[in-house]
Amino acid sequence: MAARLKTRAEFLLLIIFAVLNPIKSQYTPDWPSIDARPLPAWYDQAKIGIFIHWGVYSAPAKSNEWFGAEWFEWAYISGQNYPGDGGTPGDPPGPGSPALIEFMQNNYPPGTTYRDLAQDLTAESWNPDEWVTLFQNAGAKYVVLTSKHHEGFTLWPSAYSDPNWNSVDNGPHRDLVGDLAAATRRGGLRFGLYYSLCEWLHPLWLQDKRSGFSSNRFVEEVTMPKLYEVVNQYQPDVVWSDGEWSHDWYWNSTTFLAWLYNESPVKDSVVVNDRWGWDTTNTHGGFYSGQDRWNPGVLQPHKWENCFTLDRYSWGFRTDNRFEDYMRPEEIISTMVESVSCGGNVLINVAPTRNGSIPLIEQQLLGELGEWLGINGDAIYSSVPYEVQEDVTTDGVWYTSNALETVTYAIVTRLPTEDTPRIQLGSIPYAAGMTIQLLGNQGNLEYSCRIPCNDNPGITVVLPPQNQIRSKYAWTLVITR
Repeated sequence: MAARLKTRAEFLLLIIFAVLNPIKSQYTPDWPSIDARPLPAWYDQAKIGIFIHWGVYSAPAKSNEWFGAEWFEWAYISGQNYPGDGGTPGDPPGPGSPALIEFMQNNYPPGTTYRDLAQDLTAESWNPDEWVTLFQNAGAKYVVLTSKHHEGFTLWPSAYSDPNWNSVDNGPHRDLVGDLAAATRRGGLRFGLYYSLCEWLHPLWLQDKRSGFSSNRFVEEVTMPKLYEVVNQYQPDVVWSDGEWSHDWYWNSTTFLAWLYNESPVKDSVVVNDRWGWDTTNTHGGFYSGQDRWNPGVLQPHKWENCFTLDRYSWGFRTDNRFEDYMRPEEIISTMVESVSCGGNVLINVAPTRNGSIPLIEQQLLGELGEWLGINGDAIYSSVPYEVQEDVTTDGVWYTSNALETVTYAIVTRLPTEDTPRIQLGSIPYAAGMTIQLLGNQGNLEYSCRIPCNDNPGITVVLPPQNQIRSKYAWTLVITR
């Protein structure tokens, strides 16, 4: 317990320091200085963001976003195959597999290159304000768009893009970053950008890679100029780095971050993740994103984020998915609850189609999340970790607290089956005058303890009949001492 309390105390001090100390320091381009910057308070309070993977890979919409972003030129054009392609039941076939080669042969003329697919990213049905309304109704507080994935196609008219390799000169003929940034801010949400440092098919990247990264022409002439450009032009509150497949010194990461924190137009509000080099994950950065779908299940001493997809097998839209490939509403909610209880945020990915519509099933899932948060949001937004994360007696009960620690929230994610259910809370000590309520319902709940109560930790709470409980998928008990 002492170790848990110490970790929790460190987390609370981190948040309090961020609130009470304006960001005025000058940061030098080294990790000790960069890591000393407090995390802007808005990010921890927000808790829930929407991730959007949208790019040229959304046009063929086959297999997953890696279909073209990394392997198309090698896997299809050269006929190479890669370990595991199409080899696991339920796992979409990888690029280079017979299924994908057949798909290309049946749908595209011989000699088609990945660049030829960009014209099919039309965005003809796209209404960014409708997207933002969907995200608002889902309960999200910030939005992160893939400004450039590993394919190098920019969703803004970059002066540093290869000719005809951006969304204004090709495909949609729109500034997708600019239009979504404006709509997001009109809707009162924070706007952020994902940015892949790497471009797998760029000749300067391949040249640097062949040199063992002893040269960094790709960094100096391509990827960093684009990154400075997109930050200056669109002023994102989140810079979500990815494709960091070399050393941080190759990318000049600390130089960029020192500029971002000292001089950029978002120096006081911006947050960044930890993917700035091979050895920076879970080590350096404003918040830790770890590996995709990272959910440690225990309280972390450093702010972190769980990014995950509604479609379990792809970040980008694909036409060959199945209903059972999607997370269920109760899975989404329990993942969010567990992550927030352990001090994390969640970044929930949606995958628009090539015409700019979000699949109906993803809209429905976000709607279910928003309905739950409309009832239970007090236990999520601006919450802080409780001294225990998961209950010691009943599995699937996760705790949060309000910032003043006067209220504890016990979120029950594995619902009892009894008509009039009871919940044992082994991590809640009895206190005279304590009240317990159920979010979404009126009145106080009955509870009991083993006599003598002060000597027997834990209580048993009697809930209303299930047909009288408003909340679906998970229930939140509000414990006030």
